[in-house]
Formats: sequence, C-alpha cells, structure tokens
Amino acid sequence: MSKRQAIEVVDRTMQDITDEKLPFGGKIMVMGGDFRQVLPIVRHGTRAHIVDSSLRMSPLWASVKRLRLYINMRAETLDESFIRIPDNMSIPYTDKTNSMDALIDAIFPSLQSNYADSKFIISRAILSTKNESVDEINNKLIERFSGEQKVYYNFDEAEDDKNNLYPMEYLNSLNVSGVPPHYLRLKIGCPVILLRNIDPLNGLCNGTRLICRAFQQNVIDAEIVVGQHAGKIVFLPRIPLCPSDDEMFPFKLKRKQFPI
Repeated sequence: MSKRQAIEVVDRTMQDITDEKLPFGGKIMVMGGDFRQVLPIVRHGTRAHIVDSSLRMSPLWASVKRLRLYINMRAETLDESFIRIPDNMSIPYTDKTNSMDALIDAIFPSLQSNYADSKFIISRAILSTKNESVDEINNKLIERFSGEQKVYYNFDEAEDDKNNLYPMEYLNSLNVSGVPPHYLRLKIGCPVILLRNIDPLNGLCNGTRLICRAFQQNVIDAEIVVGQHAGKIVFLPRIPLCPSDDEMFPFKLKRKQFPI
C-alpha cells in the first residue's frame, strides 16, 4: 500500500548518497507487505489518482488472473463472462437478515456452546469490504455471546474548536477508520483486536488479537491469544486516539476510548 512517490524518493536519495545511478544506488531493498492485494489509499481520489500512486499495476493483474484461474478450476463456467460458484463455497441470499444469520452460523457453528474456547474463536473470521458491514456483523455476533454485555462510551473533543462549533452529539456520531466507535459493546469471551502499539515487548501491538476476560470501569482484562505471548493476561486502558489523516475534518478530533 506504499505510494509510488515514497518509493521514488528513497530511490533518488540512495542514488544521490552513493553517487550510483543503479536502482536504489545498487543497494538491496527488502519491502514488506503484498502490494498485489491492496492498492494505495488516496482519500477522495479518483481512479486516475489511485493508479498514479500505485507502485506497479502488472502484479495486480497477475493476481486477478490467478484468482480467476482458481475459481475456474473449482467452478462451472457458464460462458466467457460468467461462472457459477459451487454451493459449498457460497451462501444463498434470501434477505439481508437471514443471509447474515446463515453466514454467522456457517463460520461460527454452535457459538453459544463454544464461545469459551479461545481456539474456536480465533481460528475463524468473517471479512467484509466496508466498516458499516463489519459493525452490523459484530453487533449480531455480540448478541449471540452469553452473559451480560458491557458498554463503554468514549469521550470526544475537537481540540482546535475554540468557538464550540461542533456539538458533542456530532463528534460522537463520527465513525473513523482505525479509531474505536463511540458505542463499544463487549461481552466476556468475545474477541477483540488491538489498534495501537501499547507495549510491544509484552505483546501489545497493533493487530494483536485478544479475548475479553473481565470488565472494570476504566480497564479491560484481556487474554492474548496469538503469538509468543499467548495466554498472558493483560490490562487495556483508555487512551486518547486521533485519526491519522488530519485533513479528514476541518478540526482535530481527539477520542478517548479503549484502543480495540
């Protein structure tokens, strides 16, 4: 997802430092991630802006061809433009509510009897393309966990709003990518994902998966379920969070919430 311009800056800088016109000054560059899957994000950008920011386009096309080949090997081709996905790879759509319930039942079978099993919870996941869909699925899943739910509300603030132009109700309604929602519903045994690097040495990194074990007023007791720190009980505090893109709003949003 790195933008092309950032890579070109490194390339030119290395050439200037080494006085060598080879790519990156002849130095070996190791890049992490997979740019074949996700294009760079250009906020409010057009298709041309996204293409212009992309490091390469040919690997993306190769990835699409591999995916199409994989589907063609397992699916029936109806004609040159359409294929039929096998029944064991899809869930028939009836309506939004019933189809979502069927999806949850297929991915999390017998959830009420298995919710206490950490391996059962972290060995499966439902992916979605939009945050709105993720929120809907999360709400439905939370309802299926046993026990009483705990609701945590955040504390929002527009730091540079000296004239109080933005009411608290508006700030609470903002759903920003990478920032927890205003209304956070949790239950014992439900999985969460950490959104910030809190204590990397002890396994609390961005993307760490945890299971909620107990709820306090300003602290969540959670268990790390992946990596070398799996099984460790940790305490997650409320911390101030700010969106990474300062140009998203005409003010600087500061949200104090659990970073999950």
